[in-house]
Amino acid sequence: MTNSAPSRLGELANLFFKLGVIGFGGPVAHIAMIEDEVVKRRQWLTREHFLDLLGATNLIPGPNSTEMAIHIGYIYAGWLGLIVSGVCFVLPAVLITGGFAWVYVAYGTLPQIAPLLYGIKPAVLAIIINALWGLAKKAVKTRQLLVIALAVALLTLLFKLNEVIALLIGGLLGMVWLHSGDKNDKPGDKANFLIASLSTGATLKASAVVAASTVAKVSLWQLGWFFLKVGSVLFGGGYLLVAFLQGGLVQEYGWLTQQQLLDAIAIGQFTPGPVLSTATFIGYIIAGIPGAIVATIGIFLPSFVFVAALNPLIPRLRASSWTRAFLDAVNVSAVALMVVTTVQLGTATLTLPQAPFVDFLGLAIAIVSAILAIHFRINAAWLVFGSAFMGWGASFLGYTP
Repeated sequence: MTNSAPSRLGELANLFFKLGVIGFGGPVAHIAMIEDEVVKRRQWLTREHFLDLLGATNLIPGPNSTEMAIHIGYIYAGWLGLIVSGVCFVLPAVLITGGFAWVYVAYGTLPQIAPLLYGIKPAVLAIIINALWGLAKKAVKTRQLLVIALAVALLTLLFKLNEVIALLIGGLLGMVWLHSGDKNDKPGDKANFLIASLSTGATLKASAVVAASTVAKVSLWQLGWFFLKVGSVLFGGGYLLVAFLQGGLVQEYGWLTQQQLLDAIAIGQFTPGPVLSTATFIGYIIAGIPGAIVATIGIFLPSFVFVAALNPLIPRLRASSWTRAFLDAVNVSAVALMVVTTVQLGTATLTLPQAPFVDFLGLAIAIVSAILAIHFRINAAWLVFGSAFMGWGASFLGYTP
């Protein structure tokens, strides 16, 4: 590890730009890739510190994986590191999505890359499983924490709880159950300062307005303000983003048609990096390149602000037995939610709607990728590119799952 600030910034830029390019599979996969690089390979953080960041990040609005990148940049290289890591992680998705937006506006169609994604998805599952195993071994320190993890997973499956609600339930249960009763605790060190800071804000209201045309004369200030609001209250990730965009852009303002929104969401799903790059696509459709820039800055800026405010507080959480118990329980709850998400992703990726009901080629790609990742520690980038090539080859040979 070098001490030179420029060298550290260069390391952050190279790492997170690479992860932004290969970051298929959503936030759980991104976090798995980040953990592999910064904990296992580079050892910039301990796994315990990484889990603390992950638990805290899950409790604030914004894209978790982007915020993890920003946290790590801040820890490794200060304020400049915060900016460099976040921008470099987001930039590939923004550039790729912007390119697709130009093609979409110019030609009215989207390129088909389904064969590549077919191969990538099983490999991403293997990358996630590899990271989860390591994180779970550190997070599940006691039997009580294991019980809390199982309870959070069960509640999430049975009642479809929002991620933030599930984490708060796990954290509060841990704070009460695991608190050691340290007499040296100060009242100001308790977890209420963190819990009280959580606010989902006012939900965007939808009214039935018919979209007469795609591009009204939309002010860049209006566009930027809309996405700034969304980025500031977006708990729950990409699925909640769809609800905000539907209610605001299609129904309330009429800036997009329903089909354009669906196309924008599709672009966000099959490009690498954070799904919030959908904002780039939408901004370009509505107001060209200036609209793409304003929408992108609006939706990602709150993440930088939240992380800058939260990161210095994390050591204080460890200083008190109350907040230490809270954070341990939140960490194990976050791992439990990742496990639930991974099971759902695995079911969707490796099953077929008709007999034989199991995609054996996809399963084989997943198993081989898992062996390469766990036993041989092959970098996630090679797994993603190799599996994409296998998916393309299967399509070329006529294989259709």
